[in-house]
Amino acid sequence: MNRLPRQARLFGVVSLFNDLASEMVYPLLPAFLTGVLGAGPAALGALDGAADLAAAGVKLGAGRLADRPRARGPLVVAGYALAVLVRPLIAFTGAVWQVIGLRVTDRIGKGVRTPPRDAIIADATPPELRGRAFGFQRGLDHVGAVIGPLVAWWLLTRAAFDVPGVITASLVPGVVVLMLAMWAVRDGRSRSESALPAPRVPTPTDPYRPSLPILMIAAFHLLRFPEALLILRAQDLGVSVAGVTLLWAGLHVVRSAASFAGGELTDRWGAAATMRLGWVAYAGLAGAFALARDATAAWTAFLALGVVAGLTEGPERTLVSGLARGRTGSGFGVYHGLTGVAALVGAIALGAIYGRAGGSMALALSAGGVLALIAVSGVLSKGVPGVVR
Repeated sequence: MNRLPRQARLFGVVSLFNDLASEMVYPLLPAFLTGVLGAGPAALGALDGAADLAAAGVKLGAGRLADRPRARGPLVVAGYALAVLVRPLIAFTGAVWQVIGLRVTDRIGKGVRTPPRDAIIADATPPELRGRAFGFQRGLDHVGAVIGPLVAWWLLTRAAFDVPGVITASLVPGVVVLMLAMWAVRDGRSRSESALPAPRVPTPTDPYRPSLPILMIAAFHLLRFPEALLILRAQDLGVSVAGVTLLWAGLHVVRSAASFAGGELTDRWGAAATMRLGWVAYAGLAGAFALARDATAAWTAFLALGVVAGLTEGPERTLVSGLARGRTGSGFGVYHGLTGVAALVGAIALGAIYGRAGGSMALALSAGGVLALIAVSGVLSKGVPGVVR
């Protein structure tokens, strides 16, 4: 009775292999774009921003479709299949726009599969075990994010693969993902469909208007340095392409540990206070990365930045859910839409600054902007419900 249902366990393993495949590729994209295709920092910024924006936008529609039980299985399989098929094609591209297009398509697959997958896990799991089920899924997801870069590192350093070869090899775990996803969907299709009540048809309401805290969160995403540019900065300071894969794996270890700590702090201090702590940590660590002058300093600053995710991602979602006041879907839709647009604009702008003035200046401006955001939010948020506990 206390065991997790098979579907929940299957989707945990699916997440492990999917992130293994994805993270074999992602840390190598800066080297592939700059070294093979001759792109500059602005292209890397556009890559990150466009991919995040695509995933955020698709999740809105996928979430509404996932209210229909019969649509969930096809959406999950289609979302995983899209990513599995397009990801290895990056190795055969000859232009920057092609890489950006394939990466965006990969993230569209993520947007399609995530809401229905989570709905299936919830329906297959008794209420008293749902926390463990989602914890199991997220835990294995992080494990895959650690293993993927390590596999890429081994292929580059021990098996004499080049970067396009490693990207192509990501098809192998991708096929495993697709097989497991089809098994997981088929395993509980009839059970999940019969267990669900008829979906409620939403009634028309006034447009959801973002509150001040949501706008502040969007501003942080606008100012935050894109991950692809962080990798490029590490390479500029002497971290090798193979070393980047190990660096990326280490980042996910830090993020995983920080997320547990961030959850504890959120319950103890409140979401807003924890999130602001994350902003302070980001400003300090981005400033340190701007001052870094060698590979050792790059390793230290890059790994330390993993703490920021644990102090911001969970608290952001906690704050959004508290402010939604019965309109959680609309609240999260606006949150993902605004942060996606902000991330795209910020990534392009910071990439352009990186290309003109260098990574140190771009990081310094990002850190300074977040410090200004902290000061402004402290003044504007006084007396605003939900911003301070």
